[in-house]
Amino acid sequence: MLVVDSVSKRFGGLMAVDGASLTVTPGSIIGLIGPNGAGKTTLFSMISGFIAPTDGGIRFEGADITAEEPHRRAARGIGRTFQIVQPFAGLTVCENIAVGAYLRHAKRADAIARARAVAQRVGLGPELDRPAGGLTVAGRKRLELARALATEPKLLLLDEVLAGLNPSEIRDIIPVIRGIRDEGVTILMIEHVMQAVMTLCEHVHVLAQGRMIAEGPPAAVCADARVIEAYLGHGAAARLAAEGAAHG
Repeated sequence: MLVVDSVSKRFGGLMAVDGASLTVTPGSIIGLIGPNGAGKTTLFSMISGFIAPTDGGIRFEGADITAEEPHRRAARGIGRTFQIVQPFAGLTVCENIAVGAYLRHAKRADAIARARAVAQRVGLGPELDRPAGGLTVAGRKRLELARALATEPKLLLLDEVLAGLNPSEIRDIIPVIRGIRDEGVTILMIEHVMQAVMTLCEHVHVLAQGRMIAEGPPAAVCADARVIEAYLGHGAAARLAAEGAAHG
């Protein structure tokens, strides 16, 4: 469905993403993990069209979309959430979700009907008529998810949709994300909550300092020495192995 081929992005003297490649197959939940500042959101912004790559190419369902505008990618079926959630605070929850629904539904009544259905899907049904500005952090995260889902995407890019949630809120939203996939939406997710990555993702790509350093099933990737060192520093893998041997 999605092929990111050796994509790079340079900001002046900084190489934010350096020759990164990944593929996403239809019907999957794929994880993109890595330390803060690794370039994950920059890569998402290139996939969704908000930033143009310096090098490399992006294909979606066989079509080269490397130079396409974000709204054209949205029309093709690429939806995304944003790490910093910024709802239209003066609008109701329903009206916020309808903003996404207008991509496919020109009539207000149809967009509102779609928004209400999506709100129920993500657990925002009781909040529909509340001002979006009054939502909790967890509510805002669900709203961000709903607004993207209302565009009726084929591929949904989730940028840290679980960040800032407490363990019970995370536990509640994991089945929602899995349910979205089960209804036919493919998911590529940036996530730091490893419990969610291990539970949801069948395949994970690891980005560190702009480069892909590992990929594979979550358990294998988390045990990879390069990944451990990317998160915990040089020599961390050897220290952990020594501690494991000492306690074993």
